[in-house]
Amino acid sequence: MPRFLPFLALLLAALALTACGEKDEPDVVGPPVPPAGPDEPANAGTGSGRGGIALEELGEFDRPVHMAQAPNQAPLYIVEQTGKIIRLEKGGRRNVFLNLSGKVTTGGEQGLLSVAFAPDYKRTRRFYVDYTDSKGDTRVVEYRRSSKDPQRADPRSARVVLRVPQPFANHNGGLLLFGPDKRLYVGLGDGGSAGDPQRTAQDEGSLLGKILRIDPRPKGKDAYRIPADNPFADDEDVRPEITALGLRNPWRFSFDRIGGALWIGDVGQNALEEIDLVADPTSGANLGWSAFEGTEPFNEDQKAPDALDPILTYGRDLGCSITGGYVVRDRSLKTLYGRYLYADFCQGQLRSLNAEAAAAGASVDDRALGIQVPSVSSFAEDNRGRIYAISQDGPVYRLVAE
Repeated sequence: MPRFLPFLALLLAALALTACGEKDEPDVVGPPVPPAGPDEPANAGTGSGRGGIALEELGEFDRPVHMAQAPNQAPLYIVEQTGKIIRLEKGGRRNVFLNLSGKVTTGGEQGLLSVAFAPDYKRTRRFYVDYTDSKGDTRVVEYRRSSKDPQRADPRSARVVLRVPQPFANHNGGLLLFGPDKRLYVGLGDGGSAGDPQRTAQDEGSLLGKILRIDPRPKGKDAYRIPADNPFADDEDVRPEITALGLRNPWRFSFDRIGGALWIGDVGQNALEEIDLVADPTSGANLGWSAFEGTEPFNEDQKAPDALDPILTYGRDLGCSITGGYVVRDRSLKTLYGRYLYADFCQGQLRSLNAEAAAAGASVDDRALGIQVPSVSSFAEDNRGRIYAISQDGPVYRLVAE
């Protein structure tokens, strides 16, 4: 999450509670995003990144920081940092799906930070949340949708999957995301303060400063399982949950719908923000912090052997806190198709780069889209591949062709 967040008292739009039942049906609003054909390269028709895009506001929320959609379900779920998950239906109807306000420490970079629905959600009703608890520690908790009221979660179903002590109040990471491999990826920052004071990011025995990859289902006395193909699953000297290390605060990351590459927006220290591209998310990639900030040496006592260079860095002239986004695969967004969309929380300017060029090590053609979204806390992608931008000031937008 961005380093410093504004404390604006926003009025929450009135919640229109509805009592009608939910059917398990696919989201049919708008055309599906067709996959690439067998002979079609991922960069077919890559957009210019210049204009052609407008914002369609879906509503105002209380400090929204994340949005997700359950597989084969129409409603959108907006995560409010203050502790609520709002279920938004077609037509704008909304209700509180889950209220964790009494369990969450909120403010600054703390709060309810994300939600992820299990691939088998329709059958099992399982979903997961990431929040900072009353002690400020990270908790990943499993809940289930109510069997009696499909519009709400069952708060009694809570099961703690993971708890990670946080030495400071910032750099919590906080993103949960099921990858194309159906594993749960968990982003964790380096524990906070400044300059990686506890040297956690390169510490292979610490979960801080990492992206984890787990199967969140319990096994015996264990709250979750370690996938056998995790890069360090058989290494006694490394935490087996780790799938990427050397991260300062991977506030938002995503997977490309074509090819499954992992894209990470890692928030910088005082000089450089960075975007990282990991072609194989299970490779155990080292992204360099805190031996490096971006491409520049940082802590001299830290080593990051074989660290991947970021595919893009930028300095304080373009912002102060990166918000990672998505490689756009919605063909209706012609100017953005095949481009990685991102923004900076402090500046609010939507930008994009050529994803295929970045993967090839060529010039990435980074450019501004010409649209401003103040305090961009997150981007989202729905089941159809449509893209959303979330402002912590309140609005949630869908990107549409102009």
